[in-house]
Amino acid sequence: MPTLSPEPSGPAPYRLHQDRGVAESFGTDPARYDRTRPPYPRDMVASVVARSPGPGPEVLDVGCGTGIAARQFQAAGCTVLGVEPDARMAEFARRGGVAVEVATFEGWDPADRAFDAVVAGQSWHWVDPVAGAAKAARVLRPGGRLALFWHVFQLPDEVLDAWDAAFRRVAPDSPFRIASMRRAFDSFDALLGPAADGIRQADGLGDPERDRFDWERTYTREEWLDQMPTTGGLTRLPAEQLADVLGEVGAAVDALGGGFTMRYATVAVSATRIGNA
Repeated sequence: MPTLSPEPSGPAPYRLHQDRGVAESFGTDPARYDRTRPPYPRDMVASVVARSPGPGPEVLDVGCGTGIAARQFQAAGCTVLGVEPDARMAEFARRGGVAVEVATFEGWDPADRAFDAVVAGQSWHWVDPVAGAAKAARVLRPGGRLALFWHVFQLPDEVLDAWDAAFRRVAPDSPFRIASMRRAFDSFDALLGPAADGIRQADGLGDPERDRFDWERTYTREEWLDQMPTTGGLTRLPAEQLADVLGEVGAAVDALGGGFTMRYATVAVSATRIGNA
């Protein structure tokens, strides 16, 4: 996801935005992505809206994907414009009622437009954290809010063990490390650290603030196997290898009774646009 999903080796969070092959692999099946990826906690969305200036905030959704977060902000009374580098994802979002412009955030032309909030759900790790924060500061109105958020999840050990073993067998040379998910709730800094550092370097943004929203979701075997192919380590696997991984994970879920409850945390780093210009 990152729903702190498979983690590339090395100091990846600062380099992920350079790997455009992975960054733009999620659009292979946008309908599956939209169907299976979980929404964001309502309290988190409400918090961003409440801390944005003025009623009916204008929101820029960076890396909006299929529009999951954008639709939630629309439902909360916002006007939303998405920026998405993958034309397939952008087209899916448009069909769901989200206005989208196709571009990377770094290369996107704001055309003198300004926004009350800039948000990014599950996507800021694909943006240069320094250049991205600086650009967000330029397009935010005074008092506007930059809010970057991710899902982090903790799989049952039995499911994670099966996924790790199968993935290492079919993709031994992959830089993604499934085992890194074992410490998911101890790894927030892999996501929030680079984002917070970028905010600190940007002129016009206040100190970064962190938030966490805990929740749970119950999956059937079919629901979890449907979501798995949308994770970063699996989006580019050949069909035969993917089927092998899903088969082993499915057997592990069967052994748990055909389903499990996943612990989630949605973690966020945010900052306010300061100054009058």
